[in-house]
Amino acid sequence: MSTSQNTHTGALAGLVVSAHSADFVWRAAGTIATHVAQGYRMKIVCLSFGERGESAKLWRKGADMTEAKVKVARREEAQRAADILGAEIEFLDIGDYPMRVSDETLFRLVDIYRELQPSFVLSHSEKDPYNFDHPLAMHVAQEARVIAQAEGHKPGEKIIGAPAVLAFEPHQTEQCEWIPNTFIDITPVWEQKRAAIECMAGQEHLWDYYTRVALQRGVQAKRNIGIAAARDIKYAEGLMRLTPVVTERLS
Repeated sequence: MSTSQNTHTGALAGLVVSAHSADFVWRAAGTIATHVAQGYRMKIVCLSFGERGESAKLWRKGADMTEAKVKVARREEAQRAADILGAEIEFLDIGDYPMRVSDETLFRLVDIYRELQPSFVLSHSEKDPYNFDHPLAMHVAQEARVIAQAEGHKPGEKIIGAPAVLAFEPHQTEQCEWIPNTFIDITPVWEQKRAAIECMAGQEHLWDYYTRVALQRGVQAKRNIGIAAARDIKYAEGLMRLTPVVTERLS
């Protein structure tokens, strides 16, 4: 396991379950950095390095490229990005294209939930016809969440509560039936997110795309607080909340 240096000792925490080692950067780096700045302990779990299906630039470097070399490069990229964001990161290395989740992996994720005690978890959209690893990651994130709530799983351990589940933005939203209903203003941490994006040398073609996404979501976030509001929002991330909000007031 690799972790970045994180000195947070408080009770607030959030979990990000990323199918591949770059997914958390494109889709949630701003949300991660924002919560770190607020005192949260943020942990990223990368199920795979995306070594087979999401590393084309690395594979094109030559005939001597190997899966092991690709994994090393992708691991280094993700670690640098996590360090920039101030988050912990753990790599489970279960493979991709296709991704398969064993009980061992599922129970490791349960252990992470119980140790971390997150108040929210972020993962992929529940549907994605372009990448079946993504909804699988969300499925295992939710299944592990339920098991971590069960008194009968490893009796005597502290169970978790009911952390909110949110899906971060897929690459093609309409086909994934993903609709943002939560916006995170990431304007104050945008430079961190862009620096994390630029760690992903293996997918440089996505750098400007996800910059445009952040600008678009920023416009939408501003509209949803009122265009006359004094607060300026330039960059934002969209999330789709999957669990209900329980509240005593609506404003």
